[in-house]
Amino acid sequence: MGKKNNHEGTELLEGKYMKREEEVIPHLQLKIGLIIVLGTITVLLSVLYFLLIHYEVKNVIVEGNKHYSSKEIQDMIMTGYFGDNSLYLSIKYKNKEITDIPFVETMDVNVTSNDTIKIMVYEKSLAGYVEYLGRYMYFDNDGVVIEAAKVPTRGIPQVTGLSFDHVVLYEKLPIENESIFQDILTITKVLSKYDVICDKIQFDANYQVTLGYGMVKVNIGKLENLDEKLMQLPYILPSLEGERGTLDLQNYTLDKKSITFEKE
Repeated sequence: MGKKNNHEGTELLEGKYMKREEEVIPHLQLKIGLIIVLGTITVLLSVLYFLLIHYEVKNVIVEGNKHYSSKEIQDMIMTGYFGDNSLYLSIKYKNKEITDIPFVETMDVNVTSNDTIKIMVYEKSLAGYVEYLGRYMYFDNDGVVIEAAKVPTRGIPQVTGLSFDHVVLYEKLPIENESIFQDILTITKVLSKYDVICDKIQFDANYQVTLGYGMVKVNIGKLENLDEKLMQLPYILPSLEGERGTLDLQNYTLDKKSITFEKE
């Protein structure tokens, strides 16, 4: 009888040990799994932190912009939660052109280093704008209206003196003398050459031209000797700052240097 009891006691002890092992192993596995999960999360967070810090954009170079400031261009490009991360931007804009911004043909975004991006802006070719029904209608060198805006933009002259009774977006301005668009292109090219872009180009009934620079008007008359006339502006305009009146260059030539200024 004693031997039987000893045998039964041994079985009970073995059963208890086995039960404890069955309880310990899952608990140990749970701990190991938890450690692995926490370790993985820690590694991922460390990698994410490195990517956020190391690729944070600190320098932005914007080139080619006239209608928008560099800050405005930057705000258009660097959007979203990771908008200030160069790695994210390089993936977002890889082989992709931005084409849905008024006055802009395309924009390219290049990551030059981990903390520096370069935004290249290619603007639409605009010759000038006319006011129509409270809107500013911008047209290209062929006279085709390509943008309508509620506010004027700097660097593009307002053209006045043209007669038209309607304006349709993406169609030519309906004026009688279409050669005037070539005249506007000629004027703006020469003005750009001497870095004296005007605020306004005004045509009279005989298609003679007056340029506007704030409170100063510049009468250039016919487009004859245009280069000789406009090359004087960089030297004259600074001396007329704060003045109001008309600068007369219509009879100016290299031989006959006729320049007058009549104050108002």
